[in-house]
Amino acid sequence: MTSLAVLALAAAEARAQGEGAAPACFLTGGGTLEICRSGGEAEGVFFTPRPCEFAANVQILRLTGVKGAPGPLQAVYQGETPLERGRGRRAGAETCEPRRSTNPLDGGSVRSGRSPEQLATTMPPTGYRLWEMAREVARPERRKRRGRSRERERAEAPAEAAAEGIGARDPVVVTGRNWAGDEYYYVFLLATAMTEGGARRVQIQARTYDFERFDVRGRGEDGNPAWVPFQPEEGPGRRGRRGRGREGGSDADNPSPAAVLDEAGKPIFGNCPGRGFDTQGLAGSISVVDQVYHWFYTDVLPSDCNEPVLKRRTALYLRTSRDLTADRVWSAPRTVAEPLPAASLVRVAKAKGMDRWVVAYACNRPANAQGGPVADLCVQYTPDLSIGSLAGLTWYAEPVAAMRSAAYLGLRSGGDGSGRYGRAQHFWMTDRYGNLDVPTSFSGKAGFLTWLDRFAPREDGSDASSVYGRPVYWATWSVRNVGVR
Repeated sequence: MTSLAVLALAAAEARAQGEGAAPACFLTGGGTLEICRSGGEAEGVFFTPRPCEFAANVQILRLTGVKGAPGPLQAVYQGETPLERGRGRRAGAETCEPRRSTNPLDGGSVRSGRSPEQLATTMPPTGYRLWEMAREVARPERRKRRGRSRERERAEAPAEAAAEGIGARDPVVVTGRNWAGDEYYYVFLLATAMTEGGARRVQIQARTYDFERFDVRGRGEDGNPAWVPFQPEEGPGRRGRRGRGREGGSDADNPSPAAVLDEAGKPIFGNCPGRGFDTQGLAGSISVVDQVYHWFYTDVLPSDCNEPVLKRRTALYLRTSRDLTADRVWSAPRTVAEPLPAASLVRVAKAKGMDRWVVAYACNRPANAQGGPVADLCVQYTPDLSIGSLAGLTWYAEPVAAMRSAAYLGLRSGGDGSGRYGRAQHFWMTDRYGNLDVPTSFSGKAGFLTWLDRFAPREDGSDASSVYGRPVYWATWSVRNVGVR
């Protein structure tokens, strides 16, 4: 057992002897840091959606301020697919009938909204920005067939492609090369595409100046990359689109996104095929350090592709890039840590004010912890910014499938009142480089987390869906150098 694991075990035992329901502190960062969440640590409700809405993977981004002042905050998240596309109306503007996710396309949109700094703990008013686009991802082998219309390409596509379609899921936002004059923010999304082995997760890309208007990265007729505006159909306040041609597409459609490519020219697909909701992989975070983009994400271990979905172990991978606009964006994948439990979601970012990585991941409290092994979120720091220091973390106690860890935060908010909590689809607040930041009202804190609770009561009191209408919560945590009070 490593020295860090021994320290963590000692911290867990100290917790079990307790300071009430809230945990005390635990050691991290190679034993040089201590994370403390007392019963007074800040938590609250970030957003309570209506029964026809949901929010997941809520990233809060600090934009650039004027003359060095803190900028406004931008919330970006995955929400429901609009029921009424186009006509200039928001889905559910008049009515809000309860909804459930019954197919892979339902729950595929990007929503965003901006708020002033003092409202950091409340979801701002948001609008639909990206949702279901054309019904397939442009694949490299098809792009080489010049002279074919998009309609003919679709007619030749596998029948399953139309059933899967494009849902704009798991958005991750990061600035472009602003140090080289790029003024765009880039949004990496996950869609579903048909491959020879079946449906797989695939990474696609969009960009924006203002988080209201977006371009989708596709391919022109010449096969070269092209940014095409995403525009809902004509309606009040929008320019009409019918009769106005667009390169590479018909007037009735929004663009087909192209799969993001790696340095070998291969599309970024998830490791394992699946069907419908069972497709997995590629969800994570992007952090810029020394002008290099670090994309950390989890995916199923290739050796587990034939296992039942709930038994497919995962690994944490890393790809890097120096230019998000390059034809071939990402490096080959590097395995950082394995094995992790099935369906693991890990966020990685540079720590606030320190040259260390921070990881946040779903976990369960140890069985001897106050309240027993309930769902929680774990946070750990590395000793430095080396990738090897991430690999050296003790993520879970054995057996790994039980997801028990002594690095839990001891979150109190949410739950169904009977001791069950849903700490799902967590994200956090970052600066424009994807690195940890906090609201100025919590300037002394180390981080600001958001998560969806699938067990917390809906506003209407019903239990129709574990996603729609379920609240999103926020919490902070504190960290200090060991020996410094």
